[in-house]
Parts: sequence; structure tokens; C-alpha cells
Amino acid sequence: MLAISVVPSRAAAQAGEASVVEEIVITARRADAPIWEITVGDGSLILVGAISGVPRDLSWRPEALEGATQRADRVLFPQVGRASPADLVRLIWRSRTIVRLPDETTTADYLPPELQERLEMVMEGDSDRWRRESLVVLGLNLITDKAGHQRRRTRGAVDVIEEAARQAEVPVRRVGVVRGDALVENLISQPPQAYLACVDAAVSAAEAGPEGTARRIEAWRARRVPEVLAEPLDDALNLCWPSGDPDVAPLLRTQWAEAIEAALDEPGVTLAVAQLRLLAEPGGVLDMLEARGFDIVGPRWRAE
Repeated sequence: MLAISVVPSRAAAQAGEASVVEEIVITARRADAPIWEITVGDGSLILVGAISGVPRDLSWRPEALEGATQRADRVLFPQVGRASPADLVRLIWRSRTIVRLPDETTTADYLPPELQERLEMVMEGDSDRWRRESLVVLGLNLITDKAGHQRRRTRGAVDVIEEAARQAEVPVRRVGVVRGDALVENLISQPPQAYLACVDAAVSAAEAGPEGTARRIEAWRARRVPEVLAEPLDDALNLCWPSGDPDVAPLLRTQWAEAIEAALDEPGVTLAVAQLRLLAEPGGVLDMLEARGFDIVGPRWRAE
């Protein structure tokens, strides 16, 4: 009797792996979110561009991201802030320094006259308390109260992928940590002038109002990346605290660049979800990968 042993060849195994990778990529592309794919050897890197403030009741297709996440070999998530009890105590102890301008100064002592005038128009009808708010707090309040950016009742790409990875027990890792003591120290010690760009962008976002916020979300869902980045709100979120902190901003970009570099050397599928602006801004992750000669499949990210 002749026994025949059937053993999959290496070529067949590689073909099977390629088929799985392609299936994951195709599944991910069905999501209503900007997604790019970079293939390197036997590995594939899927970049998901996330934005904050996506309402829970927005109609989009998160199930495609869920499916891709469940079959990925690993997931990279944005940085996490890590604060100690001592950091929190110091934050509370110095809260007045953080939320109010020094001495008896007002916004008019720091803002250029033209910007102060625009701010006056945006805040017309409000009490005068804003005049003494620190520029950090003023910028954040303009983003939420006047531009209509939601910080609660939201569910964006990061939330979807995080839930799917946890349920499927896919290995995850954060690309880095931002120390709480550094964040608190900067809030306390940075001079008001350090946040002039934040207030300028936040006033522009307030002038655009909730309509600008809605345009940003719709452009994201339709993968019109340059339109997302062109909205004043997206610019303000990038320039205001914590992303716009003078020390934190370069750290975030450096950590992501290092994480992407490491992911390119890993086999299988790496799914990475990062803030869209960090990926698509001039000199960002996508520009860096393109400059190195990688073939990037996905929506256009630069304005013509």
C-alpha cells in the first residue's frame, strides 16, 4: 500500500499568508475612514487616520475596522498620559495659575489688537470672565463652547479598534508615554505668549462654528483628507494643549516615527491608528514613508 503524505509547500504557505493579508486590507478599506497600506516584504502596515469628536450617532461603517482589527497580528495605539498622585496634587494646588492669567492682566495684554477684536466679536453676549482666563483654558473653551467640538458621547476610530482588539485579544501596544509631571510643569511654567497660536486658531474655529465642525467630520468620513486638515477646528486641536504643548508636540511625532520604523520590520499585519493630522501633515508619517520610496495605497493626503 502506497502512503502519500501531503505537506503544504513553503510557496503555498506564503500564498496563504498573502491572501490573509490582502483580505484584512480589503476589509479595512471598506470603513468610512482614511486608511493607507504599505507592504514591506512579508509584512503589511495599515495606517488608520483618526479624528476626535466623532458623534456616537454618526452613520459610518466601523464594522469594517472591527473586522480588520480582529485579524491583525498587532495593533499600535496613540500615546497615553501617565500621571502620578503627586502630579494630580500639584495640578490642584496650582490650579489658579493654570486657569487664570497672571496678576491683573487680561487677554488684551497678550493678544494682537486684531485678534483681540475678533475674540470680542466671538464672545459677544458672554460674561466678561473669559478676559481673565488663561490662554490655555480660553483656547479649549472656544473649541468646545463656540466651535461645537464634542469631547463626550463620541466613538471614533480609536474607540472602535480598541474595543475590537480587546474582544479578539489581539496584542496591542502604545507607541509611547507622555509623563504627567512634564504636562503639569508646562501648564504651570509656560508664559501666556506660548499659546497665542492656539487662541488664534481657536478663534478661527469659533468663527466657523458648529458648521465647520460638521464639515470636518463629513470630510473625514468621505476620506477627503486635505479638507479635514484645512478646517480651522482641526488646526486648533493641533495647536492647543496638550497636542500643541511646545515640548509635547515634537515628542509625539518622534515617538510615532520610531514606532512606524519598528513596525516596518515586523512580519504579518500591523494595524496602527493615529491622529489624521500626524499622519497626513506636511513632513508627517506619510510624507516620510513616501520619501523613503514606499508604495502607499490609499486616499490623497496632500492638497493640490
